Amino acid sequence: MTIRVLIADDQMMVREGFSVLLGAMPDIEVVGEAVNGRDAVERVRELAPDVVLMDIRMPEMNGIEATREIVAADGAAKVLVLTTFDLDEYVYQALRAGASGFLLKDASARQLADGVRVVAAGEALLAPSVTRRLITEFSKLSESPRLVPTGQQATYGDLTERETEVLILIAQGLSNVEIAERLVVAESTIKTHVSRVLVKLGLRDRTQAAVFAYEARLVRPG
Repeated sequence: MTIRVLIADDQMMVREGFSVLLGAMPDIEVVGEAVNGRDAVERVRELAPDVVLMDIRMPEMNGIEATREIVAADGAAKVLVLTTFDLDEYVYQALRAGASGFLLKDASARQLADGVRVVAAGEALLAPSVTRRLITEFSKLSESPRLVPTGQQATYGDLTERETEVLILIAQGLSNVEIAERLVVAESTIKTHVSRVLVKLGLRDRTQAAVFAYEARLVRPG
């Protein structure tokens, strides 16, 4: 299936550059562009893209506010934030707003295309450097965050022990395949667990699940 992408950035050269890079991919189609956050929200309503490449600093409405509105509209569009600002405050705000991924604008064409595919598939995506800084920031939230020990009878809320374990592994950045290998079960079983975790916690995707796990002190960064 072709992944439909909307590019939101106030710089024409950036929009055109991303459009050319992604347009060269056989499984990706750039269906439109937006010049600011408000324009992005409107274009998402009109075009119903699968993924929105969202700049953070834009006039009229910034990318974080636009992301929040797009996610609140409960559409199918996933937001992949692209920025030149490798700052913790923007990472955290974007993820809290509902973004499914975060990449710096110096990412290669391959990283950009792979990022679109990962986010479209419902996986979480963070640039490696951003992930390290984000985890460090989460560790400052509490001097002694709660850690749910793997293999012990520990759960969170309505989650079962296994679902809690899967949530922890999601927060550690593992994919479904990696979690399945770690727990020695089928990947389809992990997908079921992930779906149940999202439903029980009222979360939209794996990225929100990861943020939730850290905020709930279910894992200790490190």
